[in-house]
Amino acid sequence: MNATREIPASAGEINRLHAEATQMAVASRNALNAALAAAWQAGQLLLEEKRKVRQAMGHGAWQLWLNRYFAGSPRTAQNYMRLAKSVTDTVCLHGLSLRQAYFRLGIATEPKLANHNGSSRGLPKYLNLSMRLLAVLDPNRLSPELRETYRQDLRPLYERLRALF
Repeated sequence: MNATREIPASAGEINRLHAEATQMAVASRNALNAALAAAWQAGQLLLEEKRKVRQAMGHGAWQLWLNRYFAGSPRTAQNYMRLAKSVTDTVCLHGLSLRQAYFRLGIATEPKLANHNGSSRGLPKYLNLSMRLLAVLDPNRLSPELRETYRQDLRPLYERLRALF
């Protein structure tokens, strides 16, 4: 038996592809973090601009300002501002896409656009319902009495979901 082992011809290509995958994963993670930071900063600036516009021209002027100066949709601006209000820093969301961060924070998102063949795949019903539930249960919008009522009414749901986690 030959004591020396031959290196398979494919080993070099496998290791090159492994290095490429590792490098791309790091680049992807960095891009996700940069996208979150940019969206958060845009949200901070939008909140400040909204305050200025409303102070100077009244509530109706904000939508006009957005239509004229913001390249994204009003919903995107709203999501950026909600992101900026929800977290003081995006470090806690590193590694998540914007959509994943919005979901984790209970920020409703627009459905993804239909793909090239014209079909569109919506979110599962349970995700839509959970996002709606999170929006309704926003603790900043609930009085202590209503919070306690919700706690009692939703206890059976909590017990059933708890078993899944």
